[in-house]
Amino acid sequence: MDGQDFGVVMTWKGKNVLVTGAGGFIGSHLTERLVREGANTRAMVRYSSSGRRGWLEESPMKDGIEFVFGDLGDLESVRRAMAGCDVVFHLGALIAIPYSYLAPRSYVRTNVEGTLNVLQVARDSDLDRLVHTSTSEVYGSARYVPIDENHPLHGQSPYSATKIAADKLAESFHLSFGVRVVTIRPFNTYGPRQSARAVIPTIVSQALAGTDIRLGSVTPRRDFTFVADTVDGFLRGAESPLAIGQEINLGTGRDIEIGTLADLICSITGSSSRVVTDEQRVRPAGSEVDRLCADNRKARQLLNWAPTWSLEDGLKESVDWIQGNGSHFRPHEYCV
Repeated sequence: MDGQDFGVVMTWKGKNVLVTGAGGFIGSHLTERLVREGANTRAMVRYSSSGRRGWLEESPMKDGIEFVFGDLGDLESVRRAMAGCDVVFHLGALIAIPYSYLAPRSYVRTNVEGTLNVLQVARDSDLDRLVHTSTSEVYGSARYVPIDENHPLHGQSPYSATKIAADKLAESFHLSFGVRVVTIRPFNTYGPRQSARAVIPTIVSQALAGTDIRLGSVTPRRDFTFVADTVDGFLRGAESPLAIGQEINLGTGRDIEIGTLADLICSITGSSSRVVTDEQRVRPAGSEVDRLCADNRKARQLLNWAPTWSLEDGLKESVDWIQGNGSHFRPHEYCV
């Protein structure tokens, strides 16, 4: 592409790979993709007394996955999980923005201290690549669109502030110690398995229930990327030698107002639900991010990546999944 040399594309067969946060939404899809690619796939899942493995508990591929239970905040847990790995995809994080208003210290422990533990182990090991997960929320409200990787960072929530800190730690370990880090920055990934606290499942579950669609502000605009495209970007980030030391946006370059998104979902579901404002869902005025829209030219140039799913097709896939998995959703409750 444009004369770029992308180097030898990695063969995943036989590679020893770890995914932190593997039981979560994106992590579970990425873990399954790695198994399909032939990698020796290890999944780090947060320990709980139930021993459950998040979305991978129900995965048809779980027998091909090595599970390690632990806590990112515990250095020894991280060291055990990363032992012998060639590539680590670091997705483990606390991500719900509203809950970060209530428990900011827990976000520091997981997102900042947990990332520091991953970086320290990476520094002391012979790791080929560490793919670190960022978020478009680090940019705050767009000062210009589309947003490229040079856009200023602005911590408008405790969650985004901890992700900025984690990104800067990753940058520092690359520059100071030569850790081969790639920072992937997804824009609003959505799709099957996304939790009820996210806006698309929130709208879909309420539309399917035939209730009023209760939302916070409907004027913010977001760039939604289907989970299969995000997973592809993660793999390409691990494969491309041009990506090392880089921060790379993954987004479609198309944004949509939340109110318009709700109308589109109602059309797809055949719902006549009306959108109403629920004051408890409205974010503090200075914390609401008004607009996110990706400039994805760097991903195209360095990773040869481009989104393949349209918003309409991705929403239909999401609606179908939520219809078949209604027990995971409580449309009458506000899920923080």
